[in-house]
Amino acid sequence: MPADVPHPIVPAPVSTRQISSRRIWLARGIAVAADLAQIVFFPVFSEGFASPADVVVDVVVAVLLTLLVGWHIAFIPSFIIKALPFADLAPTWTVAVLIATRDKKPK
Repeated sequence: MPADVPHPIVPAPVSTRQISSRRIWLARGIAVAADLAQIVFFPVFSEGFASPADVVVDVVVAVLLTLLVGWHIAFIPSFIIKALPFADLAPTWTVAVLIATRDKKPK
């Protein structure tokens, strides 16, 4: 088998494959929905009794975005910024997924 052809049993990582436009739009929708929920429901997600809910939302969004579009370095600052007080009001997931999908060519 030639060296440049991947083994047929092992799939290529998501970041090197073409991603369907449906996955790109789904990832963008999830990011916008998560940022919107965290901004609108800020009192619930602010420091205090419901702070773990904010962490759960961020972890779930990070996992979903990674599964949909693959790992991208833009997800790290977004995840870290979400841990800072009042920085949660910035739409960092939306910006991160737009950066992660800007060079992806849909199938």
